[in-house]
Amino acid sequence: MKTQVFYLLSAVIPVATSLVSTVKSDQKETESKTTKAVVAVMPTKDFSATGLIQLQQSKGVVHLTGKIEGLTPGKHGFHIHEFGDLSAVDGSSAGGHFAPEGHRHGKPGKGQHHAGDLGNITADQNGVAVIDMRSEDFKLSDVIGRSIVVHAGADDLASQPSGDAGPRAGLGVIGIAKSTPKVTAELPVSPRSASRH
Repeated sequence: MKTQVFYLLSAVIPVATSLVSTVKSDQKETESKTTKAVVAVMPTKDFSATGLIQLQQSKGVVHLTGKIEGLTPGKHGFHIHEFGDLSAVDGSSAGGHFAPEGHRHGKPGKGQHHAGDLGNITADQNGVAVIDMRSEDFKLSDVIGRSIVVHAGADDLASQPSGDAGPRAGLGVIGIAKSTPKVTAELPVSPRSASRH
């Protein structure tokens, strides 16, 4: 009996080890190939923020570009949040800021801060914010499936836990891009906003 168990284990263990090794190899290959992502920002209840954001990783830096329309003029908190769950009409299901190291909220590029702290974007008098920023605080593969949130107010870059930026005006899931989308493309129309007209 013991001999049979030994032979069985000696046959199963190498197969299991090989499977685990293959899965890890596939995961690393996917991570290394993920260099472009896209976010279609949709408004939350009572807001009109829509937009398209591109993320591109090169040499350890993620470059975010795009634009968001339907904002009030001025600064708006702009963050990566924990979850890509858009089920709550106020955006609360996206969770808190993406902070894998447990740091406190702060100013990007200065001292300790959440990996998802991207600071503020500024909307012009027409309510349009053009985005062009870079971050070295995360890899693109770490944020696929999470969300980008634009807030109704400015992030003060100090208040805990999230900069006192007010309600979530719009958000979208960070997805792997098929190709580089055109920022000039027609902005998405939310079923929520379409139902209000």
